[in-house]
Amino acid sequence: MAEILANVYRGELVESCHRGDWVITDVDGGIVHRQGDPGKRTYWRSSAKPFQAVPVVESGAYKAYGLRPEELAVMCASHSGEGYHVDAVQSILRKIGLNASYLQCGVHPPVYRPAAEALACQGRKPDELHSNCSGKHSGMLALCRYFGWDLQTYLEPRHPLQQMTLQYVSEVTGTAIEDIVIGVDGCGVPVFGLTLQSMARAWALLAAPSAALTGERAAALRTVADAMRDHPHMVAGTERLCTDLMRGYAEVGLVAKMGAEAVYCIGLPNCGWGLALKVEDGSSRAVPAIVLSILNQLGYSSRHIPELEKYVPLLVKNHRQRIVGRIDAEVLI
Repeated sequence: MAEILANVYRGELVESCHRGDWVITDVDGGIVHRQGDPGKRTYWRSSAKPFQAVPVVESGAYKAYGLRPEELAVMCASHSGEGYHVDAVQSILRKIGLNASYLQCGVHPPVYRPAAEALACQGRKPDELHSNCSGKHSGMLALCRYFGWDLQTYLEPRHPLQQMTLQYVSEVTGTAIEDIVIGVDGCGVPVFGLTLQSMARAWALLAAPSAALTGERAAALRTVADAMRDHPHMVAGTERLCTDLMRGYAEVGLVAKMGAEAVYCIGLPNCGWGLALKVEDGSSRAVPAIVLSILNQLGYSSRHIPELEKYVPLLVKNHRQRIVGRIDAEVLI
């Protein structure tokens, strides 16, 4: 069963709790630490995005189109729709000879509220470029252009692009294709149902590919991870946990990526470990407290890191912005 990973206090009374499961593995999938069930199966959601970007590099499309590391980073992103995110996606599309009309990721307002307000003040409506998944979709379109695949049906599970992606996911997670449950993600592409243990293995490989791989796959994983580390603002955005974690732990080269429904994954290169977390109720409000508690207990102290101060302690405020409680992680290592 899932275990209590965080308690939400209002005053001194526990008002709510969040149960979940997490596991840390090495590059071979061996369990290093765990709480709850490492075999918990859930959808990888956007924590899979770096691995969906790997074939862009390994295939040769990345070099062929003259793409830059910051553009590769936005392919890994659930971005906030800020100006520099939109500009990067537009740049990718220009380089592959397409425009935003080819994106099939859907439309929603920018995640970053000031960006959404700026659009409204200009009398403009958001479009596909502002979708948090537009970077991922631009990467998928780059692969379609490179291989000459159909651009209209790239969302379909049987499309060669999605079959290639599924093969990559199978290989990095160590999961047979027939054991991967396929659903539909929020942006319309296939999403992968996997165990937390297999997700953690993939993130260990992303963080430290040379520990288990050689050749083009290792080089592609390293290129993707370096792009994320060097351009963390592209992976999420202003006041976002992924960006703040990678900036705060830049010296150790940590890579991190959230997924919807309170999935979170981290790669730790200095020890070759990967972390995969799932909060059972799908609420992400306790994720920062849980993640930072795990990292602190592993020796990655968040003290005196400006980017992370707002998360420790994680406070509960009322509508007058008065502190009325806190969220405490219940992590056991």
